[in-house]
Amino acid sequence: MNHKKVYRLYSEASLAVRRRKKAKRSPFERQPLAIATAPNGVWSMDFVSDALANARRLKCLIVADDFTHECVDITVDHGMGGAYVVRVLDQAACSRGYPRAVRTDNGPEFTSRAFIAWTQRHGIEHLLIEPCKPMQNGYIESFNGKYREECLNEHWFASLAQARKVIADWRRDYNQVRPRSSCGRIPPAQFAANHRAHQANNAVTFNPGLYQ
Repeated sequence: MNHKKVYRLYSEASLAVRRRKKAKRSPFERQPLAIATAPNGVWSMDFVSDALANARRLKCLIVADDFTHECVDITVDHGMGGAYVVRVLDQAACSRGYPRAVRTDNGPEFTSRAFIAWTQRHGIEHLLIEPCKPMQNGYIESFNGKYREECLNEHWFASLAQARKVIADWRRDYNQVRPRSSCGRIPPAQFAANHRAHQANNAVTFNPGLYQ
């Protein structure tokens, strides 16, 4: 029996493997990285993966404010879908307010119906980077490098609870203790507080109602 007969019998038995359809890309226009100009102007987000000591997967959702360089949140779990991501963002918005825009890659969590409906419901612009161009999300990529090197690579997590505690402590130190050159050699949380105070002072100084 030669290969031609095998192929004929294979085809007659309808054993041919169907070609997989290409995943549909989100219809939103891709946009290059732009400089953030205000707090809550743009939240960038991405996923970073790790594993527990027993090899069970850990998935970390990282959300960062492009202007203040604060880490808005790092959520750690074994798996997350679009609805899960939306719940995390709603919880973060309770204390910070909603962003005017979010920047993501083309991952299924960020192109899901739940996520797209969330952006439309709150009037949030969705900035998608081009495929295979991670530096269009440069703020979060820079943060991810520090996070992997200083947190994930330095700890061996035995449980999900331990991972959440260690990562929360690292995030707190990053936001409130560690100075950043991009923030004028002060921690991101202090930079954000100074900016809010400056904006409040300007609003009082230039309030037309005070001179009527």
